[in-house]
Amino acid sequence: MKLIDSVLHHRVVMPRDASAPLHPTLIMLHGRGADEEDLLGLSPYLDKRFLILSVRAPYPFEYSGGFTWYDIDAVGTPDPAMFKSSCDKLSAFVGDALARYPIDKKQVYLFGFSMGTVMAYAMAFTQPDLFRGIVANSGYIAEGTHLTYRWDQLDNVEFFVTHGTQDPIIPIQIAGRAKQLLEAGRVRFEYKEYPMAHQIGEESLQDFSLWLTHRLNTTS
Repeated sequence: MKLIDSVLHHRVVMPRDASAPLHPTLIMLHGRGADEEDLLGLSPYLDKRFLILSVRAPYPFEYSGGFTWYDIDAVGTPDPAMFKSSCDKLSAFVGDALARYPIDKKQVYLFGFSMGTVMAYAMAFTQPDLFRGIVANSGYIAEGTHLTYRWDQLDNVEFFVTHGTQDPIIPIQIAGRAKQLLEAGRVRFEYKEYPMAHQIGEESLQDFSLWLTHRLNTTS
């Protein structure tokens, strides 16, 4: 694991199986108040072929010592200026990573948790040609922002959406809204609810790990 300078601070975990010259890649996006280390504990449970890039949000979050992608006035409503800035920075990071690392460009995945899921949706809906799949944990789809979502160009992108039925931070009803939007957009997705709070549970970890491995095995 090593640290690389780029548009956004991030950590790199090289694949445990590095036999191929180009690697399927998972870009991890943490939630509010965390940092680039937060999701790396999941890496041993994910497919060993993945090159993992875990990205730090650009804004300090004063209440935890961590970082955030944007401020919020209410759940589902990002601060417009901060959200736009983070989207621009994350988009630039993805472009930089694709140029810098030995990435299989047919196998780029986004993995978000909470606010990181909002960012993952934003990237996938605006640049669908860059991504093969999205794992969206405990988040929502931001509406009424500066972004124009390309719903008609998502044929090659798949989504795995998880949410806890007891989530006190982002209520399950908001996840239901994401499901409605994905259905209306005729997007290929799986949606699963789990008896958990605002977290990644053992069952959800197992399910999305298997989902990702299946995508790796079926993408030519």
